[in-house]
Amino acid sequence: KLDLYRILILLIVMKAPHWDFPFICHLWFLSCEGRCGDKLESCSCHATCASLRNCCVDYTEYCIDITPYSGTIFGGTDFVVLNAHFNQSSQIICRFNYDIHTVGYVDADSRCHCISPLLYESGWVPLQISTDNGTNFSRRGTWLSVHPGKLDPSLKATIINSTQWQYYGTPNVGGKLRMTWNTSQVGAQKVNIEVWGYMEKGDPYSDSWQGNWEYLYSIGRDIPNNGDFSFLPKPAEKTFSDWELGCLRVSSSSHPDGAWNVHAVWTEDHVLAWHLEENFRLDSAAWALNKCIAWDQLEEKLPDFLTEIIDCPCTLAQARADTGRFHTDYGCDIEKESVCTYHPGSVHCVRAIQASPNYAAGQQCCYDHTGAQVLTDDSIGGSTPDRAHDWGSPPFLKPPRVPGFSHWIYDVLSFYYCCLWSDNCHYYFKRRPSSDCRTYQAPKAGVVFGDPHFITFDGVSYSFNGKGEYTIMVSESNELIIQGRTEPVISTNGTTVKATKLSAVAMREGTSDIIEVRLSKSQDQLQVLWNQMLLTFSEQSWMDLKGVFVFSPATTNVTVMFPSGVGIELRLRVGTISTTVLLPEALKGSTSGLLGKMNDDPKDDLVTSDGHTVSDQDNAEEVFKFGASWSIANESTLFTYDSEHLLNTYFHAPKHDASFRPVFSIPEDPHDPFVVQASELCSGKGSQYCRYDTLITHSLEMGNATKVSFLEHMSVMEDLKPVVSCGWLAPPTNGKKEGTRYTLGAVLVLSCDSGYLLSGSKKRTCQETGQWSGEITTCKAGMEYPYDFMLLVLLE
Repeated sequence: KLDLYRILILLIVMKAPHWDFPFICHLWFLSCEGRCGDKLESCSCHATCASLRNCCVDYTEYCIDITPYSGTIFGGTDFVVLNAHFNQSSQIICRFNYDIHTVGYVDADSRCHCISPLLYESGWVPLQISTDNGTNFSRRGTWLSVHPGKLDPSLKATIINSTQWQYYGTPNVGGKLRMTWNTSQVGAQKVNIEVWGYMEKGDPYSDSWQGNWEYLYSIGRDIPNNGDFSFLPKPAEKTFSDWELGCLRVSSSSHPDGAWNVHAVWTEDHVLAWHLEENFRLDSAAWALNKCIAWDQLEEKLPDFLTEIIDCPCTLAQARADTGRFHTDYGCDIEKESVCTYHPGSVHCVRAIQASPNYAAGQQCCYDHTGAQVLTDDSIGGSTPDRAHDWGSPPFLKPPRVPGFSHWIYDVLSFYYCCLWSDNCHYYFKRRPSSDCRTYQAPKAGVVFGDPHFITFDGVSYSFNGKGEYTIMVSESNELIIQGRTEPVISTNGTTVKATKLSAVAMREGTSDIIEVRLSKSQDQLQVLWNQMLLTFSEQSWMDLKGVFVFSPATTNVTVMFPSGVGIELRLRVGTISTTVLLPEALKGSTSGLLGKMNDDPKDDLVTSDGHTVSDQDNAEEVFKFGASWSIANESTLFTYDSEHLLNTYFHAPKHDASFRPVFSIPEDPHDPFVVQASELCSGKGSQYCRYDTLITHSLEMGNATKVSFLEHMSVMEDLKPVVSCGWLAPPTNGKKEGTRYTLGAVLVLSCDSGYLLSGSKKRTCQETGQWSGEITTCKAGMEYPYDFMLLVLLE
């Protein structure tokens, strides 16, 4: 394409020799080679150029798009470069993260293929491609490295009967093991089945601490690629049996054993019980106890991470509502009816999204069918903190921040040693005790919904129907900015209504990537933009980005999470975006904007951008001026303007359209048939929002969507109400305790073992003060003389 472009320029010059020579030279060298992301003078290499139709002619050749765009951190995914052409003689080298090279190839259709490498990190990494064997890397894109636990099961080899694999070699567990895979994941007639292992070496928390991923040995060679393999395990040689964590890899038999970064499919990482030394099979409990004690002794020498992890929410409802700080644990998910292998008795677990600041530790919180937190002091299935966060943490690459692997080494293998392969959980729970919820503080929620109605963090409700781009909220303490764009509502008959709706939300915290969520052109989906580039969640629902996480399980549902614990939930509701912002207590008193100042004082919520407080919050005109004052400037905008409409309507126009005057009050025309229908639809608390949107748009669907958004916000507010916890109460020594709930109103019944007498309270109730009622309960040995014993009984 570039060569044809330059030939065209030569032809123009021949026909028009009077043209300015410097200008011709300028056109000649307008190439995106090495300029992806730049906006040039007369064409663009920026991601917005396709929709603006101003791309340089070789944009797709050098600013590459790939499919698939994601794969496991183990590597081995074969992906193809789209919309670019390569010579059959090209020598392809693919470079990841600027320093990791793999060998690619050009297929019969002149398409370039790359093989993803092993990466000790998750998230987007830079991709560069060379066609001259690594001399020049002129083509650029990105690759998404995915935690194996978050990878689609269809992209992994499956171990059949995982319990057999996990307990292999323990009493009564043996026989053949079986695995399956999708044959299309490996392009070969014959495959090898290889064992790979992971180990961490060096002194923990020192520069020498390194992760080590190695090929160990093959258990099958030249196996037909039929997607099914069974084998009878035997103890590995001593040098290999020391590797207790790893995976099996299926790859073409044409590659030498242990070849790095070749097209392959992997099982999920798992404990390699089936290849451990013979001593494990002779007495697995004793072998595991020795390992458990050694781990306990190591933990004694390591730093205490428990003091810097976040406390757990008190209830399952709180845990699921606090989406800025906690996210579903994929191993114990009530929505997917998970087995919860490592937390028996629990129905749902969440993990703290952010790792702790110094030690990259994680928090896990589990709940039973009643919604109560399960604690390790009561159950083997209780909540457990993690020395290494399962999902890893930036900057990744080294322990304990390596996604998945570090967590296995320090938190999961030890659970096998102490709890699953032997009955010594007291060692494990001494080092991994549950965190109760006595210091947990629920976030505050503010919401924007419907034609837009606002409920601030302190509970002030109002409507603002300005047209333009505004600051929804800003916080100087963590440099958080959330901006909203509104556009006029179009009624069902196609006319423009004198009301607006939220059509886009853009946000950033500190130096994080900018995330924008907006309505698609058809307004039936949400689009997510990452630094002005369109993100697709067709392959992955979770993405680790710079300073922000984004989760989108459906095209109508996006959640954005920042390191401060701020969460933004965006939901598509009949052509508008309902937006809930969750703020942790740490931001108290530091916020401003359309969602007000979070300080438990509603009186100062409606303050203009220049500091004037609205004197009458019921005065629609005054509230409208307040909203207009929070319009943004082009210099501070976070939005993407990638169409002529957006440029003309928002970028090259006033940020607040003063000519747009909305309807401030609910129209009450007695002849309007929607009045009766609105009365039937809209009732109870919040009915004014439903009624306004129904009557102003003449759409029962819109009114109902507003009603649903309001009720959902009320439900979130209910779920996030503070819960009083009195903390875990131990049973008396030589006694028992009935009950495992420790929140307000919970009653614990205490008793003594046979031969012991109870002193103190038999029942303890959790009170509003956060203290247990009654007296400390003890169990004393029975009296020596029967008369004294009978007297005590009578007195009792």
